[in-house]
Amino acid sequence: MTQKKILYAKKDFVSDVKKHISDIAKKYILPEERTMDFALMYIPSESVYYEIANNQPLMDMSRDSRVYPVSPNTLYAHLQVLLLSFQGKELEEQSREVFRLLRAMQKDYEKIDEAIGTLGKHVTNAYNSMSTVATNVSQLGQKLDRTKKISAPEK
Repeated sequence: MTQKKILYAKKDFVSDVKKHISDIAKKYILPEERTMDFALMYIPSESVYYEIANNQPLMDMSRDSRVYPVSPNTLYAHLQVLLLSFQGKELEEQSREVFRLLRAMQKDYEKIDEAIGTLGKHVTNAYNSMSTVATNVSQLGQKLDRTKKISAPEK
């Protein structure tokens, strides 16, 4: 192949890859349809993948379009990162829920603590009242006992 043909082939290759990146971005990155805000572009050939990965303008365009090239050797790593990201997001959501429940439990605890304080005062008051009533009944009983000793006057 002549140098000229190689240059044209390289130019056509870059043009085709750019078009493919644009097509993927338009077709698969649709936030209004709640898709992910990025896409993976699978390149089944390692050599073609490295050709793209070593072309900085292509990689810049890819990054700007949020379309990330992956090869057979890198696909698994990318999927693992995505999985960890999703698990991290799920853990974050669960953590938020746990903290929301803890705040609710704190409010419930404060209400119960206040109610126990009130109940304790009522129990103390009831005990004190019972003690006072018991003392008064005891004194009344003693007075009644003393009346038994008093004899009725004789006529």
